[in-house]
Amino acid sequence: MERPAWAPQGTDISVPSVSRMYDFYLGGSHNFEVDREAARKAMEFLPGLPKIMQANRAFMRRAVRHAVGTGISQFLDIGSGIPTFGNVHEVAQAADPEARVAYVDHDPVAVAHSRAVLEGDDRTVIAAADLRRPEEILESPDITALLDFDRPVALLLVAVLHFIEDADDPRGAVARLRDALAPGSLVILTHASYEGIPTSQERAGGAVGVYRAIRNPLVMRSREEIGAFFDGFDMVEPGLVSMPDWRPDNPLAPEQEDPYAFSGFAGVGRKA
Repeated sequence: MERPAWAPQGTDISVPSVSRMYDFYLGGSHNFEVDREAARKAMEFLPGLPKIMQANRAFMRRAVRHAVGTGISQFLDIGSGIPTFGNVHEVAQAADPEARVAYVDHDPVAVAHSRAVLEGDDRTVIAAADLRRPEEILESPDITALLDFDRPVALLLVAVLHFIEDADDPRGAVARLRDALAPGSLVILTHASYEGIPTSQERAGGAVGVYRAIRNPLVMRSREEIGAFFDGFDMVEPGLVSMPDWRPDNPLAPEQEDPYAFSGFAGVGRKA
């Protein structure tokens, strides 16, 4: 397999990557055939996966605009993935040109491509770190040079926590990040769940099995379990809901929206 010029040396392009599969679902071009093959296998069980990802991105953009509207100008996006149209910094800086955005990912392709996209933007950085080790993030020189943690920050955990197994203590990682945030900070979060998926749990489990096979287990948590990540935050209205139901720009009747868009949950919490 020939290595594209944009793929960093040392990246194993024979193994599927969650970030590159996500890029494929969104119609991006920074993915390999191995990623597309795995994504297509998952779509055999959940054909609406691209719609779920689109709804996820649309929620993220609305939540970022909400954060700017409350006066927040600093953003920490963990598990940011490969840049696509409508990234956090584009949305935030369109609303507030002074907004600062720190991206975090552990996928080398996502980090390398982000650095290329962000070159010359002194209000945006990308750091290579893992949510499982929150101290790496909080002590990153690139992040601490850009963000002032004594002021409110919007912490984005969008479509990332469901890739962390309970054994790796995702609640503990979120709590450590929460404790580092100033009062008035927000957490913006989405998470996969069997609840809301317009098919049987058995069939949806086939897609979960595809991610397990590529050694990136997809952990489907209940609404109650997802709500626990908001411990220490006050939920912002309308609470923990399906992605299209969180402050939609143009509400549609349910029958006008693809039912797959209502899979999983999204919410925003504010630290008192």
